[in-house]
Amino acid sequence: MVLALMVIAELLALVLALGALESGDRWADLSVLSLFVQWVALTSAAALCASRRWLARVPNRAAALLSYLLLLAVTALVSEAAYWLLQSDVVGIPLPAFWHYDFLLRSLAVSAIISAVALRYFYVQHQWKSNIESESNARIQALQSRIRPHFLFNSMNIIASLTRSRPELAEAAVVNLADLFRASLADARNRVPLHEELAMVRKYLDIEHLRLGERLRVEWDMDAVPEDALVPVLTLQPLLENAVYHGIEPLAEGGVIAIQGRDTGGIIEITLTNPVAPQGALFRPHSNHIAVDNVRERLVAYYGTKAGLVIDEADEHNGWRYSVRLRFPCVQSDA
Repeated sequence: MVLALMVIAELLALVLALGALESGDRWADLSVLSLFVQWVALTSAAALCASRRWLARVPNRAAALLSYLLLLAVTALVSEAAYWLLQSDVVGIPLPAFWHYDFLLRSLAVSAIISAVALRYFYVQHQWKSNIESESNARIQALQSRIRPHFLFNSMNIIASLTRSRPELAEAAVVNLADLFRASLADARNRVPLHEELAMVRKYLDIEHLRLGERLRVEWDMDAVPEDALVPVLTLQPLLENAVYHGIEPLAEGGVIAIQGRDTGGIIEITLTNPVAPQGALFRPHSNHIAVDNVRERLVAYYGTKAGLVIDEADEHNGWRYSVRLRFPCVQSDA
């Protein structure tokens, strides 16, 4: 913002220098005008920043009017300072008596026009950013609300079957299920540390392990990823749900879900790999990629082009493998 402000101020100085009807040396005029305009611009920005806390307490119209008056006051003070500096012994430039008020009035007139245009521009820009942020938040909330909780039915069936035979396991499953739904009902705009997301994933896998038993095995390799790195809530759980439902469950022998993470120069990459039935197999469930597309769109909504999600399916020597690789910037929690 400071750089943009300095560029705008310099363009204004250039316009004023070119617009002078009489000038012996336009480069000298440009240098003097640049110094003066830059001082006005930077001092005005500093004054607005210093008064931001007080301006935030008043209504928008009053804040706009006070900001406008503040800019004019700063222009008047800098103009007075510039005039007395030219008259001082340090510079020693003799100026006519009428030049004082003429210079002050011209500075205030230019400042009144430029300040009004600048404040209007920043107001429109602020409204545009607020609208974009509101639309993005609404989109994130809508995407999270579409996370498919079909495992709820499986979990309730598991709990019902364990209530009489293994009540302690049924109680643990209820607690894990409650934690998962608490996370799904959280504000979608929030990001959580990676260790919290992994804790939720483990609780989900514990529930699925009660249903699938030894058919479901998980290999973890997440030591290379900072535990306090922030991720959108419920980023990994839908992908693991997809791996269990479309990969492990249709296979009679089950399989291993491999979860690997790494930090590559400030970009976190997490890869989930699971076996799947061969293409065209009788018991291979059809996947419409809702979970994958959901996570991809939420990552893009949070991080833009810096994030992404890539899927890959290949026939390896030990069977068909399905992998999902997601990447996003490494933003660490302050806590």
